[in-house]
Amino acid sequence: MNIKPILIVAGEPFSVFSEILFKAFKKNKFKKPIIIIGSYDLLNNQMRFLKYRIQFNIINKNFNFKSLKKNKLNLIDIKFSYKKIFENITSSSNSYNYECFATALKLLKTKKFSGLINGPISKKHFLKGKYLGITEFLAQKTNSKNFVMLIFNKKLAVSPISTHIPLKNVYKTISTKKIVNHVQIIKKFYKKYLKKNPKVAITGLNPHCESNFKISEEDKIIIPSLKILKKKYSNVSGPYPADSLFMKNNIKKFDVIIGMYHDQVLTPIKTIYNFDAINITLGLPFIRISPDHGTNHNMIGKNKSNPQSLISAIKFLDNK
Repeated sequence: MNIKPILIVAGEPFSVFSEILFKAFKKNKFKKPIIIIGSYDLLNNQMRFLKYRIQFNIINKNFNFKSLKKNKLNLIDIKFSYKKIFENITSSSNSYNYECFATALKLLKTKKFSGLINGPISKKHFLKGKYLGITEFLAQKTNSKNFVMLIFNKKLAVSPISTHIPLKNVYKTISTKKIVNHVQIIKKFYKKYLKKNPKVAITGLNPHCESNFKISEEDKIIIPSLKILKKKYSNVSGPYPADSLFMKNNIKKFDVIIGMYHDQVLTPIKTIYNFDAINITLGLPFIRISPDHGTNHNMIGKNKSNPQSLISAIKFLDNK
């Protein structure tokens, strides 16, 4: 089969993802077949409750690619026991989520898929402190050492050097080597998938890129990394103060802004683009994308959730 299907792990069974999935499929026609890995019984009942009419095409784990349908949601059924179609998230979904990911990872080893999209997962219940996030979970499962979180929008993407760690530990995790590798992975991704040599800005760590203490991370780590990078790339610059870098006239100059910690770059990108951004994990054996939203339990069953991030995620793989 020349057209590589898109794999989607449904994620937490009790989240807004099913609603968003139905909205995305109803409003758009995609070129590639979509394969959902999740509970048919639960998804079907949630669909009826939310009053959508979308047909499923049930397939098994050893399906024939010829059996896939582009106008239906192809689904690999993973059994899940539940009492109500929408409940509070607990550890009862852990084994179900694990089987969904295990099924996806096994299929992805065949190299016959465009990539993986996963619905939101409860870090508290599923990861149980063993991993910082699903990015790190998938990296461990695929033995990937150098991986990057990229929050992507066509106009501007951002990427934190450190991910889901306490702010007090950020300075311990950044290094010249890590920053250089980070930029190289992003450059490689843009060249391969977007046919583009991106303009990259790197922030400082301290306010105004200054430190009144004996050790300045800008002088010791960030500026030396920029000197190395500039020998190979002419369009990498910094360090820039994060408090002014995201002003309208500044962000027009760059394709990617790399920050030192999570909220330094994710807060402004979500403020600017709301749901029109996707979380792409680079450095895995496959492209993994997560819509840029959480389980959002307060919105479950209300049919008011915005599907734009999932639509953007599917379209990204649909056009590759």
